[in-house]
Amino acid sequence: QVQLVESGGGLVQAGGSLGLSCAASGRRFSIYNMAWFRQAPGKERDFVASIRYNGGTTYYADSVKARFTISRDNAKNQVYLQMNSLSLEDTAVYYCTAGGEIATMKPSNWPYWGQGTQVTVSS
Repeated sequence: QVQLVESGGGLVQAGGSLGLSCAASGRRFSIYNMAWFRQAPGKERDFVASIRYNGGTTYYADSVKARFTISRDNAKNQVYLQMNSLSLEDTAVYYCTAGGEIATMKPSNWPYWGQGTQVTVSS
């Protein structure tokens, strides 16, 4: 198993940028596909982006493509989400997850989850 801890959330002005990090503990981090999901109040948990275990393939939700970038550094057991051109609709708790099929966007496909970090976009 792998344990995940997100960081980097906070308050940001609309149109601004924010970077999130996910620190993983576990002896086999480099074999896991990774992803970010987000959940706004009263809404379902939605897929944001995913990345193959070796960093070679990425997927993005239509709502964030061209604005968000997922990346990873296996030597540091870290996965990142760079968010640009943020809007009010991006406000949510962002979750890091591991171990799922990279192209499957259902939360039930991903077995390991962090605690989440709050991102709030203001006008």
